[in-house]
Order: sequence, then C-alpha cells, then structure tokens
Amino acid sequence: MSMVSDSLVIARRNLIRMTRIPEMVLFGVIQPVMFVVLFTYVFGGSMSVGGSTDPDVYKNFLMAGIFAQTVTFATAGSAAGIADDMQKGLVDRFRSLPMARGAVLTGRTVADLVQTCITLTVLAIVALIVGWRTGSAEPTDAGRVLGAFGLLLLLGYAFTWIGALIGLSVRTPEAATSGGIIWLFPVTFISNAFVDASQMTPWLRHIAEWNPFSATVQACRELFGNPGVVDSGAWPMQHPVWASLIWSVLIVAVFRTLAVRKYRAADG
Repeated sequence: MSMVSDSLVIARRNLIRMTRIPEMVLFGVIQPVMFVVLFTYVFGGSMSVGGSTDPDVYKNFLMAGIFAQTVTFATAGSAAGIADDMQKGLVDRFRSLPMARGAVLTGRTVADLVQTCITLTVLAIVALIVGWRTGSAEPTDAGRVLGAFGLLLLLGYAFTWIGALIGLSVRTPEAATSGGIIWLFPVTFISNAFVDASQMTPWLRHIAEWNPFSATVQACRELFGNPGVVDSGAWPMQHPVWASLIWSVLIVAVFRTLAVRKYRAADG
C-alpha cells in the first residue's frame, strides 16, 4: 500500500506539471492527427488491403495502426522526462525522502498513461471525423470497442517502461528523446499497421507477424470490426487478443524489473 500511495503522489506531481505546460499535451496530439490526415488522404488510394484499393477500406484498416503507433510513441516522452528529472537533480531529492524506490518510476509511467489516454480520445474523435467507423467489416459492440482501447493503453503503458529504462541509461534529455524514438520506427513499420503484411517478403512477414506491436493492431481490428488480413499461420495473428495481452504483460514485467534495478543501482 505504501508503494501504491507513493506512486500516486508522484503521478499527481507529474499531472500537475502537465497542466502547467499545456504545449506538452498539444504537441502530443498534433503529431498523430497529422499521421491520420496524411495516411488517409495521401496514401489511401494507393494501398491494397486484401486485394482492394478502396480508400474507405484502407481508412478503416489504417486506424488501428495509427492508434497503436500513437500510444507507443509516448515512450520518447517518458524517456526524456525521466532523463530531465535525473539531470536536474529532482530524482536525488526524491531519494532523500522515505518513499518506495520504484514509486518514482511507477508514478511517472501512470502519469504518462493518463496523457496517452487524453491523446487517444482526441485521436478517436478525429478518426471519426475523417470517416473511420467500427463494425465496417463485421459486427461489433461497445464492449469490444472499449476492450480494444484497453489493449492499446496496456501496450502504451508497457512501452513507457522501456522509455523509463532508456531515460535512466542516458545522460541528457536530448539523448533520451533520440534513444526513445529511433527503435520505434522499425517496430511500428515492420508490422501490419500500415500495410498488408502478406505483401512483404517471407522473412520480413515472419518478423512482422510475431511483432508485439502487430498483435495489438490485429486484436484492435478484430475488436473494432474493421478489415484485417487473417490468412496467416502465425499464432499471434490467429489469436491476436491473447497475444497482445501476453506480450504487453511480459514487457511490463521485464522492463519494470530492469528499470527499477537500474534506478536502485544509480541510487547506490
């Protein structure tokens, strides 16, 4: 209970800081909105999904990938924020207090999750405006749609722990920003987020199908009732919801352990 209480205090501190620097939220929203507009209207007519080049089909295929990309790109903000706190000596002040050591990192990731939730809400509204609809390929319901957003937030939370580890491993916020985002490009683009993975070369398709990011994207398409390519023998593509849950929980378990250990080592 002490760990939970301390984590909530740190989370509150970061949320208050967020309200005092509103451009943090504003810029975090603008980027995914630009991706929605660019991919929908620039690439929509030239992409093939299941043999169809209908822009509306691609639009509904695309949105799950944009949502997933948005929650994972929050990793860079987590890494930069923790590195900034380390550089300014704020974390050293926390260490002098009688508080759980992991609370600093947990509070930071919870605050980032709240910001991600806000961004995802705005992005969903924009997606509806440009024509995205749930149930476009098969029937769905509100429970399944909320489940899809839950999987997205879980993936985003898992990736913020990777960002926390990066932020503790570098010396400056600038390095944390670069290190927090550079590895996300192959993770998000070697996936089924923006293109039909069956069109990739066999070895690249295999990587894409076992990518944790792809599992969440495929799960969201299934729960949203949007078009998605399912003619794959890979287990994550046949059982995407379970695969998404397993991958996200595994990432949290591994990277939270590594991040807290790194924090304690720095403390020593």
